[in-house]
Amino acid sequence: MSHVVLLGDSTFDNSAYVAGGPDVVAQLRAVLPALGWLADAAEEFEERYRQLVTTLISRRLPLAVCTIYNGNLEPPVRRIAATALSVFNDAILRVAAEHSVRVIELRLVCTEPRDYANPIEPSVTGGAKIARAIAAAVTRTKSRA
Repeated sequence: MSHVVLLGDSTFDNSAYVAGGPDVVAQLRAVLPALGWLADAAEEFEERYRQLVTTLISRRLPLAVCTIYNGNLEPPVRRIAATALSVFNDAILRVAAEHSVRVIELRLVCTEPRDYANPIEPSVTGGAKIARAIAAAVTRTKSRA
């Protein structure tokens, strides 16, 4: 994105009011490249994920894909991580839908702090939930819409 037009008053041009801190425009410039990096990473992930799913489908074996769970992160990080992960989960869901592949939504499987051994790894409890979800997904008859 090369240009953003901000229409407003001191809401955007607030440098006189922030005592040397970054104004809205400076903060926007700092945020936009970070979003561009995330978009680039998501595009590359989706392309490679699509290739992988296509290869796996060609083997004609039961196939289910899993979304990425949000983990058991501390509140300030949890919100940002969930937002970033949703970009990748969207790619997973889109590729699965394109190929009518069953999806295991791990964000709905591992929902409690006790499902995690640490902020990002499943505990015995979480692992059991994941194993049951996978077993259920691959043993059901696949229905095509």
